[in-house]
Amino acid sequence: MEKINAVGRRKAAVARVFVTEGTGEITINKVALEKYFPSPILQFIVKQPLNTLEAVEKYDIKVNLNGGGFKGQAEALRLAIARALVKINPEDKAALRKEGFMTRDPRAVERKKPGQPKARKRFQFSKR
Repeated sequence: MEKINAVGRRKAAVARVFVTEGTGEITINKVALEKYFPSPILQFIVKQPLNTLEAVEKYDIKVNLNGGGFKGQAEALRLAIARALVKINPEDKAALRKEGFMTRDPRAVERKKPGQPKARKRFQFSKR
């Protein structure tokens, strides 16, 4: 199996994933997963598609991650891994779609409007 690549996005985070056959090592920006995401919850989010297909020990995953916060990065990485797994075996798509891992979350920050301090917040109203 050659290198399979895929991209996942969430909010401002972009994850580029390169999957090869291996022992289950996940390297993010040349750092181990456990060091990059110390939180076990975020590690769980990243590994969800692999756990669903019981493929945790099958593939080595190299990741370029940038932009956004740690939660957005973890969810972008989850989408990228799911897309790469579907490229490897298209029959897995139904199982991943059922769990909701194939859907790109479209929610992003709303733009700031002129004459207001934020997107929806208004300046304080003064009667006099």
